[in-house]
Amino acid sequence: MNVQFLSAPVGWLQLVSDGRALTAVRLTDRTGASSPDDVTRTAAEELAEYFAGKRRSFDLPLAPQGTTFQQAVWHGLAEIPYGHTLSYGQLAAALGVPGAARAVGNAAGKNPLLIVIPCHRLVAAGGLGGFFCGLEIKQMLLKLEGVLPADAADTAKIDGHL
Repeated sequence: MNVQFLSAPVGWLQLVSDGRALTAVRLTDRTGASSPDDVTRTAAEELAEYFAGKRRSFDLPLAPQGTTFQQAVWHGLAEIPYGHTLSYGQLAAALGVPGAARAVGNAAGKNPLLIVIPCHRLVAAGGLGGFFCGLEIKQMLLKLEGVLPADAADTAKIDGHL
């Protein structure tokens, strides 16, 4: 396991690889011993470009670990374009399981690749919905992508992007 830490606008990110692919991007409150490799170094570069507004997608080998359903949800999340959102219900329907919005939200909350698999782009039908890292970070990411105006309030609705 190779680990690298990145200071980002959302806080410290821990980047983890298995030597071949990125396996985790986690928000952490501290740094620790690093053992970076080419995968984590590339991930750090691409994430820095994303936060600088210079990157809209990631070109990294990914290997998130999860159930078949979680994998399907994460793949669906990865298909949501930069600057757009999709509701839990819309993603559930796209996956062929209409009515499973809550299960989709649960799987999104277990996403091991924060930002790289953009679970922040998954929203409730009438607003932001939840986010396992907190709504403040979700808002920050959606503002960065232009989904929310820079001065949006916490209760801002997302219009025109679903």
